[in-house]
Amino acid sequence: MNPILWFALAAAVLALELAGADGDGLLLIAGLAGLLLTLLSALLPALPTAAQLLLFLALVAAGYVGLRRWSAGRQARAIPPSARAELAEVISRFDTNGEGRVRWQGQSWAAINLAPGEPLAPGTQVNVMGREGTCLQVLPRQDSLPD
Repeated sequence: MNPILWFALAAAVLALELAGADGDGLLLIAGLAGLLLTLLSALLPALPTAAQLLLFLALVAAGYVGLRRWSAGRQARAIPPSARAELAEVISRFDTNGEGRVRWQGQSWAAINLAPGEPLAPGTQVNVMGREGTCLQVLPRQDSLPD
């Protein structure tokens, strides 16, 4: 496969990741694997396309499994009491499972609403109560809830 095609695939997938598409790390891993295949296909132009595709899939699978193991091994980290008043802003509506996205410290984070019965619309301020891996635990602010 032409190295330019691998590069285009990697660039497209990484652009999706940068745009905020939620792939649980899979998009980043696929983009990095695509960049590695760009280099490999340029250095070994005789490598068959089928072998390149199998190597790409193996790299993505191994990277995703490694990321999951690493993430599962990390324990929940509570936000220190002095920082409990930190606020985040909801950037995407929370689903029925209480999962959504917030902007905290200038970055987009996956978050879980510790009070899933209370709807959180975009623009709502929430309190950051803790973090488990790359997922924040949030509670709606009492003064921002509708009456």
